[in-house]
Amino acid sequence: MSIVFVPKKLRGKATVNQETIQRLLDENDQLIRCITEYMQKGRAVECVQYQQILHRNIVYLATIADASPDSAATSSNSTSNDTSASAAAVNGHKGTS
Repeated sequence: MSIVFVPKKLRGKATVNQETIQRLLDENDQLIRCITEYMQKGRAVECVQYQQILHRNIVYLATIADASPDSAATSSNSTSNDTSASAAAVNGHKGTS
């Protein structure tokens, strides 16, 4: 069973750390493999069940990412710097960020 299924009384009280995130990512990897295998075998019912769990995990991870103040600032700065450098390269100019 997915680690995302937490009893209501415990929701919001668990600390999210790198180990928890990695476990979810590993679980998602396994879910994707199972979904692919069942799709190849034509077993749609099992695919839907695993897709629902995968969806919950992804939404949970997205919620964690949205709530993290560090990731938004770092991601935004990195993206704008990369975009400026790429645009300068395309135009034949050296980037002066």
